[in-house]
Amino acid sequence: MALTTADRALLHRCLHQDPGAWNDFVDRFLGLIYHVIHHTSFLRSTPLRPEDVEDVAAEVLLQFVAKDYAVLRQFRGQSSLATYLTVITRRICVHELARIVALREQQLRSDGHAAEIEERSHAKAGLESLEDVERLLRKLPARERQVVRLRYLEGRSYEEISTELHIPINNIGPILSRARKRLRKDTKNPPPIAHAPKAVQTPSR
Repeated sequence: MALTTADRALLHRCLHQDPGAWNDFVDRFLGLIYHVIHHTSFLRSTPLRPEDVEDVAAEVLLQFVAKDYAVLRQFRGQSSLATYLTVITRRICVHELARIVALREQQLRSDGHAAEIEERSHAKAGLESLEDVERLLRKLPARERQVVRLRYLEGRSYEEISTELHIPINNIGPILSRARKRLRKDTKNPPPIAHAPKAVQTPSR
């Protein structure tokens, strides 16, 4: 599709920074930008929160106006303006999605590391002996039992446990925390000790 007269006029107004031109441009193409962002995130299996979409859209618009509208000045009119902006938006979106994924992975590692430090700081809260662990394992659900066994009996790291059991690394800390609470509860409420019956004194004659 060729460049329309209306889009050519809008492009001319933006490049000459006519009053209100940029607002008209945003009104004209913002819906297209959001559509491309959603479609690209779907194709790349990268779900975006509403605030992420807003951030990516803002980055797209910022790059459109950067260096005196360099992106718009590079348009040669060999397609519709919408087609050209779709290509540019997708390119920016791919870069931003990669950045978002990297940040999420970094946050995940940070959360897992923080949880591991917290877990170590409470390691003396009832899980110091293998006997305690073995006793606890018999009372835990299967998944929690696997996590506790790998952590305390085999000395695995959070990342190793996450990989082997296919569970998010930031779920491991809470699982171990629940295990410690269960043990502390058992420790505070031990089973009653059976006492030998008192000897019956026979009256002296």
